[in-house]
Amino acid sequence: MSRRIGILVNPDAGLGGRLGFKGSDGRALEAREAGAKDRSGPRMKQTIEGCKDGLSSIEILTCSGRMGSDWIPKNEYSIVYDTPQMTSADSTRDAVKALVSSEIDLLLYAGGDGTTRDIVESLQECNAGNLPLIGVPGGVKMHSGCFAASPNAAAEVLLAWLSGDLLEGRTEVMDLDEELYRDGNWSVRMYGEVITPASPRWMQGAKMRVHAAAEDEVLEALGDHIREVFIDDQDMMVIWGSGGTLRTIAEEVGLEPTLLGIDVSIGINQIGTDLDEDGLINVLTEHNGHCVLLVSPMGGQGFLLGRGNLQLSPEVLRAIGIENILGVVTPAKMLTVNQLRIDTGDSELDEQFAEKKYLKVLQGYRTTRLLKVAVD
Repeated sequence: MSRRIGILVNPDAGLGGRLGFKGSDGRALEAREAGAKDRSGPRMKQTIEGCKDGLSSIEILTCSGRMGSDWIPKNEYSIVYDTPQMTSADSTRDAVKALVSSEIDLLLYAGGDGTTRDIVESLQECNAGNLPLIGVPGGVKMHSGCFAASPNAAAEVLLAWLSGDLLEGRTEVMDLDEELYRDGNWSVRMYGEVITPASPRWMQGAKMRVHAAAEDEVLEALGDHIREVFIDDQDMMVIWGSGGTLRTIAEEVGLEPTLLGIDVSIGINQIGTDLDEDGLINVLTEHNGHCVLLVSPMGGQGFLLGRGNLQLSPEVLRAIGIENILGVVTPAKMLTVNQLRIDTGDSELDEQFAEKKYLKVLQGYRTTRLLKVAVD
């Protein structure tokens, strides 16, 4: 009997990323009305195209339309769930139940942490907690360890699992409270564990929040360096990435940054707060001087771009220039980060990062080092 693979797409996942929504839970219609384009579906399509030669001997079970069949080559699947016109978390849960009832051997899905939570809840109701999962990263934020590092990495994991080359292990399902997140508060909690193929290279692992109380002096020194090199240059535009590290440093130099958004300053003047993709393109277009993008990688996962900062779209990154991107990594975070992962969503741009092989990171006052770039 051939293996049965379930394929599921949350069509609303990731819609608010470039708009600076910091999540799409409950805001999908608003995002679409603002011009947001599908993210999770095309990334599922990329995964399937990446492993299509290895899928000829398996049976694919999926949902109709946007939740599945729209992203799979014709006549290569069976429909077990009819997608409603308006989808919701209940649609995801119902689809999972239908796929489990069809006796799938693994679930390949595209979405974010909210999608994962809905899947886990449905699996628990079906007593199917041992069903292996592979997540294609399609949301704004992916803290859970069952996601592959990229759509192409998801294809590699699936092929290796089908070949019997990967063992399975348990990993954490994490999620961020989006209501608190949008108000600038960080509240991540563990919602359970799931089974996933174990691949340190291709799977991203769970995000860790890294904090060391003794790093106050390091952050102050980083602030001094950035002030002297960038802030004192009145023609230099500084684009501040999201996260606690950069927020603390920005406050050190006299700005009022957001914790989770993208802010912009020229000298000591903050000219943009919590900007979306269009806002960033506008300020970059209007600026005639130099610019630098400061970004801090996610602890544990090492993602510099593609997780929680989708406002930094391929168009924005090209306007900034790869050579003007500077990572900021404290010693405590450096203990969990040995490479800088890049997932811009644009294969040509990812390849440009890969060709550089290394990116510079600032880790102290006038102290930099090079970290290897990973484009999985």
